[in-house]
Amino acid sequence: MTIPSLRVYLDHNATTPVDPAVREAMLPFLAGDFGNASSIHSPGQEARAAVETAREQVAALIAAKPQEIVFTSGGTESDNHAIFGSLLSSTSSPSFASVTSGAPPHLITSAIEHEAVLNSFQELERRGAAVTYLRVHRDGLLDLSELRDALRPETALISFMHANNELGVIQPLAEIAKIAREKKMCFHTDAVQSAGKIPVDVNELGVDLLSLSAHKFYGPKGVGALFVRSGTKLRQFLFGGHHQRGFRPGTENVPGIVGMGKAAEIAHQLLAGDARRISTLRDRLEHGLLARVPDARVNASGAPRTPNTSNISFAGIEGEALVIALDLRGIAVSTGAACSSGAVEPSHVLTAIGLSASEARSSIRFSLGRGTTEAEIDSVLRAVPEAVAQLRQLSPAYRREAAAR
Repeated sequence: MTIPSLRVYLDHNATTPVDPAVREAMLPFLAGDFGNASSIHSPGQEARAAVETAREQVAALIAAKPQEIVFTSGGTESDNHAIFGSLLSSTSSPSFASVTSGAPPHLITSAIEHEAVLNSFQELERRGAAVTYLRVHRDGLLDLSELRDALRPETALISFMHANNELGVIQPLAEIAKIAREKKMCFHTDAVQSAGKIPVDVNELGVDLLSLSAHKFYGPKGVGALFVRSGTKLRQFLFGGHHQRGFRPGTENVPGIVGMGKAAEIAHQLLAGDARRISTLRDRLEHGLLARVPDARVNASGAPRTPNTSNISFAGIEGEALVIALDLRGIAVSTGAACSSGAVEPSHVLTAIGLSASEARSSIRFSLGRGTTEAEIDSVLRAVPEAVAQLRQLSPAYRREAAAR
């Protein structure tokens, strides 16, 4: 089977196409306007002005102050800077072996975080910190009573993602923030999968630190941002010059930052309309697949979710086989996070919500975007049942189970 020239792209949680207006905004800074934003001559100051405009645009997307935005290389760096930088500010020990109380610093996160957060916490454990990984319910939501029970006098940081990259489940950050304020703890959130899809207001959410990545909302890859609330203690994560008020040294990626700013501006303008249209298409997709494919189930369907994300288990098939079968039909989907592609183990997110290893491996993530059309959804509704049926014919275990029913 040859791969069709026309493709349906439903993997927007992995990355989004660069918006044409974003590309146009970046082009001058890849050509004639190449100045270093730290230079005091005119080309440098033109670059500096463009960076500061982008800072204002990104700040507006999340209702922050421009001076609270630090540009980074992406969501992973933002997460690392928030986690390591906040903990560095609470202890002078490079090994994090002790704090003023004499006990190791304690940190809390969830079992369904992105690997940029989970691996950072695991590294801090190796350096002597104590970490609690909270469970989630079957719907992917945290139990706030368990969060309260996990708190200790030495708890220095909590970090919970706003929206999950595989399920789209939205955590109750404002309620979590109240707990953090009561205990005077630093609160970080990875908002990489929520910004540009749902309203993100750092004041309503009450977070101290928030991570963003441009390529998740139609900006370029390799650029992100970290919101640092005024007054939040945060040590620098990298060492070098005095760029960005000392928070993040290194020559700014002016074209990328300009692109992120423009993408944030567009996302802010289109947010409500995009969410309504995309959620309608997402619901059409889910209802259509459940009606056409026996033994299919939407994971975490009862929880609040981002409007574009649907994670569906198809009993009796391997998710990676279905991804390949759909790719041959011109449809791009995924089994989960792009950074985990090729992993032998089933998704840690899906097993954390109670799915068995086989159920997790039979799950597919459909993530819609600004360019998704009704015709494309109809195409998927024709292709998926056909592909699942063919794969199930190759599964003796599924045929036996079906016959027994």
